[in-house]
Amino acid sequence: MMATTASMAFAQPAFKGGQNALMDFLRTKIVYPEYSSKNCISATIDVAFRLDNNGKVTTASVQRGLGIDLDDEALRVIKLTSGHWTIPADYNENTNLVQPIRFDPSQTNCGTLNNAANMQAAIDDYKNRQELENAVTNYYINKYKGTADTSKEPAILALKKQLGFDDELIGDLLKQANQKLKQDDKEGACTDWTFIRNIGSDKADSFIKKYCGQ
Repeated sequence: MMATTASMAFAQPAFKGGQNALMDFLRTKIVYPEYSSKNCISATIDVAFRLDNNGKVTTASVQRGLGIDLDDEALRVIKLTSGHWTIPADYNENTNLVQPIRFDPSQTNCGTLNNAANMQAAIDDYKNRQELENAVTNYYINKYKGTADTSKEPAILALKKQLGFDDELIGDLLKQANQKLKQDDKEGACTDWTFIRNIGSDKADSFIKKYCGQ
């Protein structure tokens, strides 16, 4: 249930259709992130956000998360609620609202709840991978600019293999982006397509050109 930092003496925004409609909206919009799905990570992420008087989401941030891809997806689905809120008269646009986003274990590749130790190990591995991922993406970004040190490419290819940046991953990310595009979330889809490009693949280039203004 959504919480608020404002006094409950004042009327609060309501999702059009009610609380059940909000829960259905969030559940159907979630595109389970590839890493967390593959590693069977489930959690509830709390997102703080603000609405303007037109019911548009103006800011959103993770209030309580894991520091992994579930946080990004929780932010994405909250932003998709923009325009779906009924705002009471005299509403304070500086009110912070908090919505928990539940990522259910039944939606992961495992289909069941993973044990806490395995989930924590996967979370730690995600965070440890970030520096290596950045090395790969920075290399290809610079390569497209013509400024990369190409003598490092064998090491980058080895990193890609270590990280599992292969055709299977790219296929999963393309499916993930397509789901977001079907939700009219071009920004979310473009994030996935750009990541594919930045790990050295051209399989998303046509989508980037068509939808992302690049």
